[in-house]
Amino acid sequence: MPSNRLFVSLILLVPSLLLAQGGPPGGREISVESIIVEPSVLEATVEAVGTVLADASAMLRAELPGQILERHFEDGQRVSRGDRLFSIEATVLEAEVNEARATAEQAEAAYKRAQRLIEERLISDTDFDTARANYNVSVARLLSSQARLSKTVIRAPFDGFVGLRQINVGDYATIGQELVSVVRLDPLRVEFSVPETLLARIKPDQAIHITVGAFPGEVFRGLITAIAPQINVAGHNVTIRASLPNPDLRLRPGLFAQVSVTLDVKPDALMLPEQAIWPIGQLKTVYVVADGKATRRNVEIGQRTPGRVEIVAGIEAGEEVVTAGQMKLFDGASVRTVRPGSSADQAQ
Repeated sequence: MPSNRLFVSLILLVPSLLLAQGGPPGGREISVESIIVEPSVLEATVEAVGTVLADASAMLRAELPGQILERHFEDGQRVSRGDRLFSIEATVLEAEVNEARATAEQAEAAYKRAQRLIEERLISDTDFDTARANYNVSVARLLSSQARLSKTVIRAPFDGFVGLRQINVGDYATIGQELVSVVRLDPLRVEFSVPETLLARIKPDQAIHITVGAFPGEVFRGLITAIAPQINVAGHNVTIRASLPNPDLRLRPGLFAQVSVTLDVKPDALMLPEQAIWPIGQLKTVYVVADGKATRRNVEIGQRTPGRVEIVAGIEAGEEVVTAGQMKLFDGASVRTVRPGSSADQAQ
């Protein structure tokens, strides 16, 4: 009979409803996993992408035309400021310097003679002024020719490493032709952007951590040195520059970097595993265990880290919180707790 079947179904359903509302029969304890809440250090960070750049880099070019006579370095060699890198043929310029030097010496002698004569009033003021002007002009021409001659020796502008040469001995260099680059590898700098909303939380000397694809799993540390004075209107972000020590010279300019900036540090944050949070509608709740009973409590959450969430209100340090098995719980249920990693079924 259909009515009899419906009656039997209702009889079978009643125990299930009783279990859901009142827990296991006979007050049997429910096995759950739990942890004791302890304060821990929480670093608030922001992630960004950036580029590793050289702190100083220059492409050296020929300022005067001429044949390359000598090369004084090997590709990739470490150099110091002022070291010679290339020598350009300078015969004509050397002759110009010698001519200018002779002219300057002659003008100097004439000027000194004019000084003696003007003191004795044997020449006019106009003749004295002419001698002095000729001397000054000849000295200027000598300095100019010496400066031009100095440009035939290409020198390192700072301490660093030379790159790969772009010209060989015997080639003719034209004005502006690229010769070789010089790069400073220690320290390097990192440039990246963060949203403008974080501008108030970014400051010089804040720590950054970067990772690069060339060295998986390794973390390199640096410090913020400068913040761009203007916001990028197109992306509404601000550019940050940081210094990155590179004493072992492993990093190279141009590397793509994943950047993590430490905004602030909380030394006593209360952190829970994400699975300990039991959402009910818009509320965030946890089950707190005390004297063998589980009590549901509303909490407020703060910052999140991978797999963990900060609790800013609702629990205190030293309390025991359920991390697994909440589906079987209700407010006031009797529980038996085990530490995470143990099987609740085995304990039961």
